[in-house]
Amino acid sequence: METINKQKLQGVVVSDKMQKTVTVLVNRFVKHPKYGKFMNISKKYKAHDENGTYKVGDKVVIESCRPISKDKTFKVVGKKTA
Repeated sequence: METINKQKLQGVVVSDKMQKTVTVLVNRFVKHPKYGKFMNISKKYKAHDENGTYKVGDKVVIESCRPISKDKTFKVVGKKTA
């Protein structure tokens, strides 16, 4: 059986108002493919949080998983350390 490399991202919880779901803001520092300038890119992901343990402002690690709903394809793995 093949091993699947799951995408892991680090971000900050910006919303915890939904049941079993948190919204995580992920910032990335990427180089523009044509012009070579470095830019900050930010994107929000909805992530599954089964017990509702993570609150606004927590730094978390999210991991890709099978689709849980229309928008949710990530789950929270744990808090970011250091």
